[in-house]
Amino acid sequence: MSDVLEIRTLDDSQAEAWDRFVEQSPEATFFHRAGWRTVLEKGLGHRAYYFYAVDAAGEIQGIFPLGQVKSLLFGNALISVPFCVYGGIVSKSGKAHDALLDAATDLARRLNVDYLEVRNPQVLGDDWKTKHLYVNFSKAIDPDPEQNMLAIPRKQRAMVRKGIKAGLQSHIDADVDRLYDAYSESVRNLGTPVFPRPYFKMLKDVFGDACEVLTITQGDDLVASVMSFYFRDQVLPYYGGGTFKARSLKGNDFMYWELMRRGCEKGVRVFDYGRSKSGTGAYSFKKNWGFEPTPLDYQYYLVKADAMPEINPTNPKYQLVIRLWKKLPLPLTRVIGPYIARNLG
Repeated sequence: MSDVLEIRTLDDSQAEAWDRFVEQSPEATFFHRAGWRTVLEKGLGHRAYYFYAVDAAGEIQGIFPLGQVKSLLFGNALISVPFCVYGGIVSKSGKAHDALLDAATDLARRLNVDYLEVRNPQVLGDDWKTKHLYVNFSKAIDPDPEQNMLAIPRKQRAMVRKGIKAGLQSHIDADVDRLYDAYSESVRNLGTPVFPRPYFKMLKDVFGDACEVLTITQGDDLVASVMSFYFRDQVLPYYGGGTFKARSLKGNDFMYWELMRRGCEKGVRVFDYGRSKSGTGAYSFKKNWGFEPTPLDYQYYLVKADAMPEINPTNPKYQLVIRLWKKLPLPLTRVIGPYIARNLG
């Protein structure tokens, strides 16, 4: 590689080259794909700064996807990557890494953001602070569905079998309508605002076959639905939820089993349950499947802020709002929620 590096900002003409770099880089994730730039800017109305380093021959040596989320409610942040569980720098060399990091911190200061957040556990320097809030749940799965069933701990396996005995069925949906109905009901019950319906449609449009909706029904009744992302040999269930019927029918348990079963049959070898906060219901649910948590620390470079942000449901100052949100009529949360959710990052 030449010693000369140039930092550029991604435009549509280089999106394919960016994605080739992502596909060939072991450290890269689905959330490093160029399509997230489109989702951030056109789907959610935020500014995206997708930096990449090129050598003298024009070959990409590193990437650093960033999005700015600015709102009156939650402040002004530069994040890699907003609305995604992973992010950070992917590079071929320390030189490219450092050049991209310098470009990002310079941008953070120019934008006068509260902080720059990097969703990657790598240590970025003495000027950075680390938050130990999340863990990741990821596990290799067997090519044989029956082996995967037997690998589920006994009590959790019983929940899956209850869903099977209840006559639940799984379907791949071409649209996001049933997903939105199930997911919006589920997050309302958790006290969380929902994204706008067009956001989910855009994810399908941008990522194509790598974005799939699996829906669970009992007869004609909607029970649960999940949107998952496929990357290399991995499947990442990302937006999922159940209706009122899901709890008694063990709809969510059956749904994730069906996603695992279908995935291993088409060559998926890693089931990535994503991040969770320790001590939450989602954390316990994933542990019950036999998945072991690994730390997923995030890094922060403070610009205007005096401390790392606490924009998450475990923050005590949000508890009253969460309790009130749970009591709102579902149709109202579908109207109000998107205006809040798009600013959460």
